[in-house]
Amino acid sequence: MNTLTLVQPQLGPYLQEVGYERWSRAYSEGCRYNIMMTNISECINLILVMERELPVTALAEEIRSLVQRWHYERHTALDPASDTVYTILDGDKNRVVDLQARTCSCKRFQLEQLPCAHAMIAIRHSKRDVYDFCFEYYNSSTWKATYVGVVYPLPHQGDWVIPNEVRDVKALPPDIRSVSG
Repeated sequence: MNTLTLVQPQLGPYLQEVGYERWSRAYSEGCRYNIMMTNISECINLILVMERELPVTALAEEIRSLVQRWHYERHTALDPASDTVYTILDGDKNRVVDLQARTCSCKRFQLEQLPCAHAMIAIRHSKRDVYDFCFEYYNSSTWKATYVGVVYPLPHQGDWVIPNEVRDVKALPPDIRSVSG
């Protein structure tokens, strides 16, 4: 501080009045990621020095890639509990993935019976094939087996033979009475 005051006498009282936490990283309450500026465009300009010379579409893609990488690094963490059970940090929520049971605490893995985003992270970390965790009725062989038999087309509606006892039945919705209160 003394050196600053010697170089610029009016600077010392000003910096003391502003407060050390506003201009010194040592007294700052937050983490500024080793960049002493608060304007986001200045931060991105500093990082994208070479990319600024690219055409606008390529620059936009570089910025998208950068933001996506930052988001991934800050919002996704993996903690293996065993070979098949993983804890995935997704933002502020912990998700538990069990690859052997094919479950995730977000419930999408069980409901859709396809790996959710959390399960995909665990599967990739375990260096396994994602397709091995898709349930069998999503396989092309299952789809083909579904249509092995002949599917007969319907004739024109005017050619349908409908028995009289079926033709005279009027299908109405069920009579449901709501309870008041």
